[in-house]
Amino acid sequence: MEVPVLIVGGGGCGLSASVFLADQGVDHLLVERHPDTSRIPKAHYLNQRSMEIFRQHGIADDIFAEAAPLELFGKVRWQTTLAGDGPMDRRLIHEMDAFGGGELRESYQAVSPILPAKLPQMWLEPILRRHAQERSPGRILFHHELTGFTDEGDHVLAEIRNRDTGELTTVKTQYLIGADGGRMVGPAVGIQLEGPPGLVNTTTAYFSADLSQWWEEGTLITHFLSPLDPDLSSNLIEMGPSWGKDCEQWGLHFAPGPPGRWDAESVVPRIRELLDLPDLDVTVHKVTDWIVHAHLADRYRVGRVLIAGDAAHRQPPAVGLGLNTGIQDAHNLAWKLGAVLGGLAPDSLIDTYEAERRPVGRENVDWATSAAGHHQALMDAIGIGHNIPAGRRGQRMKAYFDPSPLGDTVRARALEMFHTHRGGCQALDMEVGFAYEAGAVVADGTERPARVPMRNVHRPTTRPGHRLPHAWITRGEERLSTQDLTGRTGFTLITGPRGAAWSEAAARVAEKFSVPLTVAVIGAGGEYADEDGGWQAVREITDAGALLIRPDQHVAWRSTGTTEDAERALADVFTALLDR
Repeated sequence: MEVPVLIVGGGGCGLSASVFLADQGVDHLLVERHPDTSRIPKAHYLNQRSMEIFRQHGIADDIFAEAAPLELFGKVRWQTTLAGDGPMDRRLIHEMDAFGGGELRESYQAVSPILPAKLPQMWLEPILRRHAQERSPGRILFHHELTGFTDEGDHVLAEIRNRDTGELTTVKTQYLIGADGGRMVGPAVGIQLEGPPGLVNTTTAYFSADLSQWWEEGTLITHFLSPLDPDLSSNLIEMGPSWGKDCEQWGLHFAPGPPGRWDAESVVPRIRELLDLPDLDVTVHKVTDWIVHAHLADRYRVGRVLIAGDAAHRQPPAVGLGLNTGIQDAHNLAWKLGAVLGGLAPDSLIDTYEAERRPVGRENVDWATSAAGHHQALMDAIGIGHNIPAGRRGQRMKAYFDPSPLGDTVRARALEMFHTHRGGCQALDMEVGFAYEAGAVVADGTERPARVPMRNVHRPTTRPGHRLPHAWITRGEERLSTQDLTGRTGFTLITGPRGAAWSEAAARVAEKFSVPLTVAVIGAGGEYADEDGGWQAVREITDAGALLIRPDQHVAWRSTGTTEDAERALADVFTALLDR
């Protein structure tokens, strides 16, 4: 069997890669060793950039149809217990808006045509699988595993085993993508995950129970900080498939501890004790032990083998960057494979995948690790963290809730500490503000705009390498985002009412390079109107300037104004971008 691309791994990253490749017109085969998609929740937050990508590829509406609405996950909470009637039970310690909820909603809506979503991976993956199968019938093979492969220089030979029948098939492919979590593909070509040993073991119980009587809906995550026993501290997360007080299934992450401490039977009394619900009817679906890592691959490519997702980076779940980074890896890689396999660019274009995505992986691993450590530190600082001994916790809790003037001071100090958590749950700029400093971009000599240290403010820019800023524009009666100007394939040239030279040059250059190139004119007399001035506020070019946007919605090049020879300038840009 011969196919241009072989994807190994049918999780969130691999299935996303399949959809994106199909939309690029790239024939491919996906193999996944498990018989079905994930049966445990795993990642559950889809950030704005990932949802923009899914919107571009026609998947977002299906996700929103099953996801929790922002009103039901836009806070994080810290409280003493879920239930109980003691003086320290069910006491709210702190809550704050998070991930676009509450007062954050306006700032999140301002930078994107779409809001984030909450949908655990076990519900997301079937949606992605359905879209992948519809786009590539017969090419999505579950219960098939890669048993070995060799890079022959100009192609890869891989052996695939059907786990139902045992039948072996040899697949000849131009490129192999390892989206297998680092299980086999990366190690087989010598890729190493660099970083410290496993940071800590966490035990998660995935279970069903009716918590509607006690649950405070509207939270993405609720941290329970026991006033008595640090081992009873944990966090509880809705896992659907219904949401709010109707939620049926839950994920309970226990305080760090040794692996294997509980199984599906022995964990039930612990769940009841932790939630302070001794008679709760609990059905345990799965108990997992997992190690929190802070690892980054030393390379993303070796020959014709590429890695993405957890195979390339593993980080703490804080900030929700793990699966989102993998989806964005696949988005970056798909258009480049499409360009190379379609004859628009040489193989060297694919080298820009590592040049662009590995620095983002580094930043995200470091940020998540820092945020996780800081959350623990702030809990310890206010006296209710996991490391505070049982004997002192009660005193600290009483001091926190004391109605006296001293209690006011204790709470005021704690509030300032909690406010620093905006770097963990309000980090909008980490979601949409990443940029590519080197790769398939043509720099314009400008410095990267300064970023707010806590990353809770995003400043849109059209500087090359950055994501195309969102602004609402109109075409007749139709309201569109500037991101809608970019198709799933091809480049887009955005110019203004005095950019006719760029528009004319674009047609000639597109023909010369055989590159799909669409021109969009925004402004008076153009096809698109900027009625509220939103585009003018973020475009950073004049009416005579131009922006070239890649298929993945990142700015490839910009000219703030006109030039004497627009055709030559644009030809030079494509020569550089496509290494022609």
